[in-house]
Amino acid sequence: MHREIKNPATLKTLDTVADCGAEDVGGALVAATAAQPAWVETPRAERMALLRETAARMRAHRAELALSLSRETGKPLCEAGDCIDAAAGMFEHCGEVEHAGPGTPRAAGAQTGRPAQVTAVIMPYNFPVLAFAASAVPALAAGATLVCKPPPQNPLTLLELVRLCDSLPAGVINVLTGGTDIAERLVAHPLVSRVSFTGSSAVAGRLQALARGKSLDLETGSLDVFVVCKGADLERAVPAVAWTRLMNAGQTCAAPRHIYVERAIAGELADRMHQYVGFLDVDDPAKPPTDLGPLISSEAAQRVEDQVGRALRAGASLILGGRRFRPSGLPGHFFQPTILGNVPPGSAPTSEEILGPVITLTPVDDVADALELSRRASARAWIYTDDPQAATRSVQARSGGEFFINDPGDAKAGPFGGLRPGRVLAALGAPSARNLVSQIARTGSAIEPKPWWFPYLERQR
Repeated sequence: MHREIKNPATLKTLDTVADCGAEDVGGALVAATAAQPAWVETPRAERMALLRETAARMRAHRAELALSLSRETGKPLCEAGDCIDAAAGMFEHCGEVEHAGPGTPRAAGAQTGRPAQVTAVIMPYNFPVLAFAASAVPALAAGATLVCKPPPQNPLTLLELVRLCDSLPAGVINVLTGGTDIAERLVAHPLVSRVSFTGSSAVAGRLQALARGKSLDLETGSLDVFVVCKGADLERAVPAVAWTRLMNAGQTCAAPRHIYVERAIAGELADRMHQYVGFLDVDDPAKPPTDLGPLISSEAAQRVEDQVGRALRAGASLILGGRRFRPSGLPGHFFQPTILGNVPPGSAPTSEEILGPVITLTPVDDVADALELSRRASARAWIYTDDPQAATRSVQARSGGEFFINDPGDAKAGPFGGLRPGRVLAALGAPSARNLVSQIARTGSAIEPKPWWFPYLERQR
């Protein structure tokens, strides 16, 4: 059996891959188990050198990998290149991730004190290469061998990347293509000692039940929020919020999902956001100037359309977009950049992940009001304000959570710093975001523009 992989912008078939079965799962795990003793006994310096060699090969093939990733995911070309750069950076930082400790990356054997023998790595459709590298680097550095399950929608770039890892011993990295049934077989198999999963909370729950006591590393979605206060620098806050929310056509599970804005500036923020987002270029993602590409599938587009419809029926106002369309006549899974205002608390945008190019705004009285409304759904908030001290006091009155004031992202992690995905930052050697609650005042300076913000045409120049 084979599975067609299609370009989500053009719907043209890119290639076919095998639909693996139970026999393939068993064969991959036998190979990984056989290779593990020699790999963990390989001298550390040699192991690290092999991983850095992989990084060099990734950089040498950056253009081909980025184009492949753009075509199969719908990710704009420059974002695809950013993913390849970040993934290569994780392999380059491999020497820093062998042992876990306070403020340092997690390693495969951190929970047990010894390296996991075989790790199952299951990747999401939105960042398949990034999630692979973030999971693979700590595991490989700790002496584990891998069986990887790329997403069924777009496994091609990952297969190319694994071919570039051919300097590693046979059996150290193994790949199984196919659907959810393969992931479930893999997680339940007795030869797997650790599972690394990135994806939805619903799937994570099913896999957790199948894991039967295995060591688990789960990265799931979020309902984190922005809070924009009166007096905030909207010249900087608007592009910061728009890029974070709309990169990868809004299919970014680590990004904040919803915006609470003080009533005094709700109308101005909506107008500025409309002017900014309305000029973004939606087109074939393989074209360098494209800002937003398609969603991954027709089902994904239908899901976003349903969520927008439910928000409107609940009382939200439509400011921009709101439906599927065909930019440049392309037949793919495109959804218009959308802005919803006056979103009622408790409606879909405040309680569900909208994995699409949708910006949603709820007016509030102040920061404390926003944090109270987001308390049940959100553990993190990005606050834009001209009064960091007042925002800090509001945050300190709330127990738990992570908060960032006037902080559009960490330059060390490149474009992904502002999204705060823990495993990505860890594999890049960046400090844990969990340490930032006590350092909140330090992040309270003016918002600084970032070179990776929209429009991407400026990056080409």
